[in-house]
Amino acid sequence: MEEEWDEDGPEVVKRFMYVNRKAPYGTVYALEMLEKVLIAAAFEQDVHVVFMDDGVYQLKKEQETKGINMKNFSPTFRALEGYDVEKLYVEKESLEARGLTVDDLVVPVEVLSSQDLKALMDKQEVILTA
Repeated sequence: MEEEWDEDGPEVVKRFMYVNRKAPYGTVYALEMLEKVLIAAAFEQDVHVVFMDDGVYQLKKEQETKGINMKNFSPTFRALEGYDVEKLYVEKESLEARGLTVDDLVVPVEVLSSQDLKALMDKQEVILTA
C-alpha cells in the first residue's frame, strides 16, 4: 500500500480496478459502475477501468437510446479525464469478437490481451466487477 503524507497526516492510496462486463443498457450495472469510478477518483485513489465482454459496448460511439427511453451515458466517459482517470483498458479479444476497433470508442483506451489484463489485475488491491 502506498502512503502519501499531507498536512493532516498519512493519506492511503489504493489501486482500484473496475471491470465492466455488462452491456450499457437493460440493467443498472454499467451506470452504477461509472458512478463508483467517479467516487473513487474524487477520493484520489489509483483507478483503473477495464471493459471486456459486452462491457466494450459501453464505450461505443453514437449509441441510439431513444427507442428504449434511456439517456445515452457513454459521453460521460469523456469526463473521466477531468477526474484524472486515464487508465482505461479494453480487452482485445472482446473488442475483436464484437467487430469493434478503438476508432469506434468515445475515449482513448489501451487495448490489452486477456493475458496482459490478468497480469494487470494481479497488481490491484481492490477489484470490483459488474
